[in-house]
Amino acid sequence: MNGVSYPSNRRNLSTNEFSERVNQALDKLEKCCICPLDCGVNRLENKKGVCLTGRHAQISSFGPHHGEEKPLSGWCGSGTIFFSRCNLHCVFCQNADISQEGFGKEVTADELSEIMLDLQRMGCHNINLVSPSHVVPQILEAIFLASQKELSLPIVYNCGGYDSIETLKLLDGVVDIYMPDMKYADEKIAKKYSRVPNYPTINQAAVLEMYRQVGDLVMDENGIAVKGLLVRHLIMPNGIAGTEKVIHFLAEKVSRNVYLNLMDQFWPAYQAARYPEINRSINQSEMKKAIDVSRQLGIQRFSTSL
Repeated sequence: MNGVSYPSNRRNLSTNEFSERVNQALDKLEKCCICPLDCGVNRLENKKGVCLTGRHAQISSFGPHHGEEKPLSGWCGSGTIFFSRCNLHCVFCQNADISQEGFGKEVTADELSEIMLDLQRMGCHNINLVSPSHVVPQILEAIFLASQKELSLPIVYNCGGYDSIETLKLLDGVVDIYMPDMKYADEKIAKKYSRVPNYPTINQAAVLEMYRQVGDLVMDENGIAVKGLLVRHLIMPNGIAGTEKVIHFLAEKVSRNVYLNLMDQFWPAYQAARYPEINRSINQSEMKKAIDVSRQLGIQRFSTSL
């Protein structure tokens, strides 16, 4: 069994309502306010702001991916679409050729919708949109078109967590599974390593809105995610990410039943060697501390490599 047999949230959206959402999102491109950076450029005329993306989305690759969290990858793979560029500029990004250097090609809404349908034909469990925050209007266009051609897979919004509340509201009833990062608990740290202002405040508000829309993660009888929130947190060297504060927020403000992936994959990629305090991988004691805090706060649904 894969995600095809599970009815998506989109079944509750009328064609007219969905079409209006698309139009509202596209209107936001005229003076771009899609993400919290609020560049204000006219992307409908292909002008480019901080994300360096104009009227059309760019993608670097797509296909079944078996390296995501188990509830997403299952046995058939998560149908990932990797979007080029990003509204974050993380100095340690492991995919900097895609997110920062823009490797990839532009696709129209029709082309993107066909990619989604191809992933469904391949038997993937879901459509996994990786780094979507700066191309939400283009994504909504494509999902609308694909849904007219019987796209029925759950939609996964796999993001860096730096998202506009107003933009997220346009996704209510369209996205089935939200998978945001919660990267930092401290504003100055976020500014230093990801080059954006007010990350913790914006991130926490976004996660709360995502949770309002989809709730705790729900899986089918085979353990495949069909709806809900799945949060990722990357453990960084020397406690720089503020892991304990992030976990406290999730336990106290979101849900102790949240599905949390504590990730130990940090390594000094891209420009990280310029920052001695993060120029190493994390150690086992740092990972164990994060696990212990999660358990102490009553979060039981978390995954790790340990």
